[in-house]
Amino acid sequence: MIDLKDITRRTWEQMLPSADISALASVIAADCINHDTPPGVAQGLEGIGQTVRMLQAAFSDQRYEVHHVVQDGDMVVIHATLHARHTGPFMGIRPTGRDVALRSIHLIRYRDGREVETWAIQDRMGLRQQLGVVPGGMPAGG
Repeated sequence: MIDLKDITRRTWEQMLPSADISALASVIAADCINHDTPPGVAQGLEGIGQTVRMLQAAFSDQRYEVHHVVQDGDMVVIHATLHARHTGPFMGIRPTGRDVALRSIHLIRYRDGREVETWAIQDRMGLRQQLGVVPGGMPAGG
């Protein structure tokens, strides 16, 4: 039996922070549907790779803190926080050098051990506050 919780945890703790696209290809289907793709980003593994590379260019010292991983059949929910330092341009925001913490919840559907569909809820407003783009920010991790 495939341990989907383990695949999900390894994806977040190892593959995403290192931007290991070849490893991601082993756990994400080429035609994966991402229901929350950023504007201008392709679908599938190609789009996930674009997003990972964009984050890698904008944020150094990436580390995901996994809070919860819950499985129900072929669906897995992960609640995690990305901790990183803003050292490159990000969506028109010049590097601030600030530490950030981006909380998110992802619902992932798997088939044969590969991600085939995903939805995400991310605290994008909190990230913008931490970067100083909008008022009201809290320190990273706060």
